[in-house]
Amino acid sequence: MTDIFLEQDGDVANGVSLPMTSGKEAVTMTFQYQDKLPKLPIPPLEDTLERYLAAVKPLQSNKEHERTLAAVKEFATGEGPVLQEKLLKYAEDKSSYIEEFWYESYLHYSDSVVLNLNPFFVLEDDPTPAKNNQVIRAASLIISSLKFVHALRTETLEPDVFRGIPLCMSQFERLFGTSRLPTENGCIMQTEAQSRHIAVICRGQFYWFEVLNGDNQVCITEKELVANLKTIKQDAQQTPVVEAAKHAVGILSTENRKVWAGLRDILEQSSENKDALKVLDSALFVVCLDEVSPTTGDEVSENMLCGTYKIEQGVQVGTCSNRWYDKLQIIVCENGSAGVNFEHTGVDGHTVLRFVSDIYTDTILRFAQTINSHTKSLFHSSSHTRQQRNSNGTQIIDTTPKKLEWTLTPEVQTGIRFAESRLSDLILQNEIAVLEFNTYGKHLITNHQLSPDAFVQMAFQAAYYGLYGSIECTYEPAMTKAFLHGRTEAIRPVSTESVEFVKLFWTDAPGVEKLKSLRKAITAQVNLTKLCSKGLGQDRHLYALQCIWQRDHLGKINEDKIPSIYKDSGWQTLNHTVISTSNCGNPALRLFGFGPVVADGFGIGYIIKEEGIATLKNYLLDVRLLLLSEKRSHDLMRNVSDEENISMLSGYGYFDAGGLEELLEHHLEEKREGMQLVGKILKLVDY
Repeated sequence: MTDIFLEQDGDVANGVSLPMTSGKEAVTMTFQYQDKLPKLPIPPLEDTLERYLAAVKPLQSNKEHERTLAAVKEFATGEGPVLQEKLLKYAEDKSSYIEEFWYESYLHYSDSVVLNLNPFFVLEDDPTPAKNNQVIRAASLIISSLKFVHALRTETLEPDVFRGIPLCMSQFERLFGTSRLPTENGCIMQTEAQSRHIAVICRGQFYWFEVLNGDNQVCITEKELVANLKTIKQDAQQTPVVEAAKHAVGILSTENRKVWAGLRDILEQSSENKDALKVLDSALFVVCLDEVSPTTGDEVSENMLCGTYKIEQGVQVGTCSNRWYDKLQIIVCENGSAGVNFEHTGVDGHTVLRFVSDIYTDTILRFAQTINSHTKSLFHSSSHTRQQRNSNGTQIIDTTPKKLEWTLTPEVQTGIRFAESRLSDLILQNEIAVLEFNTYGKHLITNHQLSPDAFVQMAFQAAYYGLYGSIECTYEPAMTKAFLHGRTEAIRPVSTESVEFVKLFWTDAPGVEKLKSLRKAITAQVNLTKLCSKGLGQDRHLYALQCIWQRDHLGKINEDKIPSIYKDSGWQTLNHTVISTSNCGNPALRLFGFGPVVADGFGIGYIIKEEGIATLKNYLLDVRLLLLSEKRSHDLMRNVSDEENISMLSGYGYFDAGGLEELLEHHLEEKREGMQLVGKILKLVDY
């Protein structure tokens, strides 16, 4: 979720670029470039160590850095080269040298995923006023989401490409039908590649219904979806608020993962519960119908990130209990405000942004088609069918909603109560604030020949230093999707140049000196970002080497034997990210964000628009005055160099290569026949 610097000569992806096409539009397939993507490079050890020292130096005292320097030298002449050779050998038959270690890191995280792991996106309101109604907006977004699923499964979804460079599409295979399942020994990620149903949560109660046929075509109309959702809302309101709170099983997904694993084991002792969990785990995604109408940026962000806190009749009735955090969730409020909250293990923000951007665009185009039938569709192939039969032509698809019912033991009921208490504490310990700064944005920054993203990164550092008088570790992800199974590399924006700038900024130094220092810091940040986008950072490489060492010493780790670089305080400093940031932008997006990654930290999601920035006000105004003053003294050229005039990718991505897994048809149908019996069938309200 950052400005991505990919050079037009293809240097990032070792020269992989797309051929020129003729006037006729070429037929593209979603995964057609996967076998052409290069593997993420493993940098030379000496280069990584040099970058590591440069990253930690601005965060250390002279004495601390001397100790780190000694630890790095010992590592470079000792275990480092040995581990490097083992990593190179390990990576020979892997799509990516970091991928498996990445998953282990996420899946062995044991704290609550709420605030700590799951990010959120807030969509712009639908420009059609009539659609800013809960069930109508939800039905519209569901239809567009199902069209996206159909395009993905038929491999007609346009692949992500940036400046002629194809990006890895493998993450999309884990966007739908995927669940993070807790176990005693960490979580596992499970994907039902042929999922055809969705789950809906309303007032903490769970429902489900079929939405796709055997050919992955949408087998339900928007009008029928509205009826289903109205029926679900009506049924959910029949349950008294206290009773609903006692059975809000979804709140268990907010628990510590080991606690959740134990409670899930107890739940599965009941065959009814086990079947209900299978339905949830295998659902394409979850739709959360929230009984709130947030209006401010703060309110809508809180609702999408962690839900609201509200006690009524002594029980929690806020939207925080109307969630299932182990899956992709589409959240729609009563006033039509909508967004997503997503499980982060298998997908990065870029993948989910592509999804939300496409479904938002599709809702607009479908409305336009009611006015002008010649309006083009976003998706290339027909995704709808009115033939509610599977491919063998025998089984009629039932799209009636069914309610999942739970058998809850006293132990599980107690677990629900404790989970609510811990979640309430977590929500109240964090503060959410949104600033939509509209005085200026990307246009003014690029007009002064500055990189917008690097400009805002300096704003974060200057603001923090102005508040606390210290420099702390900062993180920004650089996307590495130009490589096969690429995820992100860690940009560490605190540099010698940035420290010089933020300290100078809070002095009475002349404006011209401050601007000179700012430009120097921005140049350093731009160069660092370009390196990280090429996979040439230090964090991922050093982490992979650490994982190789840990595998060699599994079950027999001796503190004295740990390599010097990982025992040194510099490694701990670099991995204690106080300011975690991410840059994301798209016309479909109003807001996005995530929680802090450490107790004393900040999670900052920011969007740089043409005439606005969602960040920090006073600093931005001060710097504008400096820039305008400089402009009066110099006739600045408006032409912006390639490396400074970087725009956001139109969508996000990262997943496994190739087509979706094929399952035996008879096996699928047997599973579906059994699942049709799960849950209480609801009587539909009138359309």
